Amino acid sequence: MAGHSKWANIKRQKAVVDAKRGKTFTQMSRAIILAARSGIPDPTGNFQLRTAIEKAKAAGIPNDNIERAIAKGAGNFAGDNTQLEEIRYEGYGPGGVAILIEALTDNRNRTAAELRVSFSKNGGNLGETGCVSWMFAQKGVCIVEPVKNEDKLLEASIEGGAEYYEMTDEETAEVFTEVPDLETLSQTLKNQGFKVADVELRWIPDNSVEVTDDHQARTLLKLIDTLEALDDVQNVTANFEMPEQLMAAIA
Repeated sequence: MAGHSKWANIKRQKAVVDAKRGKTFTQMSRAIILAARSGIPDPTGNFQLRTAIEKAKAAGIPNDNIERAIAKGAGNFAGDNTQLEEIRYEGYGPGGVAILIEALTDNRNRTAAELRVSFSKNGGNLGETGCVSWMFAQKGVCIVEPVKNEDKLLEASIEGGAEYYEMTDEETAEVFTEVPDLETLSQTLKNQGFKVADVELRWIPDNSVEVTDDHQARTLLKLIDTLEALDDVQNVTANFEMPEQLMAAIA
């Protein structure tokens, strides 16, 4: 899983830079809309909404934009008839790498067409629903940093219902749990004195494809970058493993 976690870290670092662009603002606003729609539009009683708002504020999204997104999700924003739909698309990248795409769209035909073109231009194929999702399991993840005492982290993780954790560098850990237990885990870690830098839902592959060829690696990461750049795409997950040196050099 180390290679996959490294990729997740690179994606997180890129998100900080991308936060200066409209793409990330749109993604985070849509995440707030969805969270407000799927639960109560009050962050104190809606963990998904609270998390989405915290990420938006960390990215520098103005409070007015956040309030507008909450209102849209609650159906209280006058003049807005946009109906966003949450859809998961699946396909294969170069070398048979399985790829899951989570999208929020008001036009599924447009989104599917854009994804199909992105795959075909970058050595992949958009597949049918279910063609790769069986290879993944969704987990809740808490990113904890800095970690000064790993034994204490282990104790807190067990108390919070975690399944396992991984150290992604000397002072950063990713703690994994079942999706319904994510809020409990996050709060337990905070109560034990840990700084939870981020919480997220992530698709974890049950198996992986080793990518060591330079050309294949560059084509694969270009495909992923192209998919992530699409306005309707919220998240892209793939089941590849790649040497850290190769991944860092390309990324």
